[in-house]
Amino acid sequence: MGLRDYLRVARRQWWLLVSSVVLALGVALVVNVRTTPVHAARITFFFTAPMAEAAELYPASMFSSGRLATYAELLTSEEIELPLAAVPGVNLAPDEIGERISAETIADTVLMEVTVEDTSPERAMLLARRLSVLFKTTVENLETQPQGVPVIRVEVVDGPRMMPDPVAPRPIDNYALAVMAGLIVGAASAVLREVSDNTVRSADSLRELTATPVLARVPQDADAPVVSGPFVSPSTSARTEALRQVRTLLQSAAAGSSLKTLAVTSAVPREGRSAIVCSLALLFAETGQRVLVVDAELRRPRLGRFLALDGQTGLSDVLNGSAGLDQAVQPWGVGLWLLAGGTPPHNPSELLSSPRMTDLVDEVRRRFDVVIFDCPPLLPVTDGEVVAARADGTLLVVRSRRTTSVQVTSAVRALHGVNASLLGCVLNMVPRRDPDAAPSFDEYTSPRPEQRRWWGGRMSMEVAA
Repeated sequence: MGLRDYLRVARRQWWLLVSSVVLALGVALVVNVRTTPVHAARITFFFTAPMAEAAELYPASMFSSGRLATYAELLTSEEIELPLAAVPGVNLAPDEIGERISAETIADTVLMEVTVEDTSPERAMLLARRLSVLFKTTVENLETQPQGVPVIRVEVVDGPRMMPDPVAPRPIDNYALAVMAGLIVGAASAVLREVSDNTVRSADSLRELTATPVLARVPQDADAPVVSGPFVSPSTSARTEALRQVRTLLQSAAAGSSLKTLAVTSAVPREGRSAIVCSLALLFAETGQRVLVVDAELRRPRLGRFLALDGQTGLSDVLNGSAGLDQAVQPWGVGLWLLAGGTPPHNPSELLSSPRMTDLVDEVRRRFDVVIFDCPPLLPVTDGEVVAARADGTLLVVRSRRTTSVQVTSAVRALHGVNASLLGCVLNMVPRRDPDAAPSFDEYTSPRPEQRRWWGGRMSMEVAA
């Protein structure tokens, strides 16, 4: 993956980044609120060795700096902990005192910075004061020669003094760490989710999977009705304009060959196939053609409900001989007719593959300019393959970010298995936030701003083209 790929992942999975950062900030907030403040008192010790001559300065300095690590360990020994535990007002065990004392030697010097931390600033200061005296005495006593002369002298050069702010918690540091951790976890989650996602997300990937052109990227339409039919979008919507592109390409294909019957199918259910069938039929009817919509989904017929017509009598009744074609066909508006699914039969595959179906396809081809079959999904049942094999061309509807690559390739393989002519695909329900959903549609159809131009000292108004 290149930089652009990562940027696209961040744009698509931005909610993961935001969620991770917000969650991390929430954890940091809880830590800051629930953590008891810890205060610190600091002392700086200076170590030196008495010398008789200036020539002994360097050896004495090396001797002191080499023993600083030993003195740091001495701070948490019983020589220091037991006397401090006995100080009135401390009320701590020796081990607890050792946990509160830490030392840090300053590089290339004979200085040691000792820190005493405690939740009580008064106790921290009390321990620091006693430690400044006790540590000096302890070191000098341990480093005294037999003649009573100390080899090392310890001086307090700074402190003891309280730090102005608590050393824990550190809200700013915790929040900064939370933001960094949230971004790292969010970015890793986004990349992992993107890599493991095998759904079809772009027209380019769909084109590679099917080896056929993608006729349109149909965006989602929040204005389309969801309760009562007809389930079509407004004429000026981006979705309708995308479907006009499908109609135009299909008409161009029909100009060079006989394309009067079109099967519209999908790999799996809930791809938006039936809504596309209704919209395409209306768009073909707008051009003055006689259009018939056939609900070939005999197991779950629903075009009658989509177009707000009676679906009790339809294709299944014509195929089993209980009704004639003229009785089953219902007009809808100008130039559009519906042949509903009818009564759900117990043998839909056999009815659709029967000679009656072949005769019906031939008859509707003669009587109408365009016939669109709403076919069942290809993978659950074989009904869609049977109808697609009888049509002049097939249109495969694929739902963006839901249909998987395996489902698409299986559907294409099923169509090729019955020698169906796959004209192309439609990437349906593309999120509107996707920049490829409706390229420049909103910008082009929005009210055009007026431009002001000055001609000879006079201002004229001109509408931008």
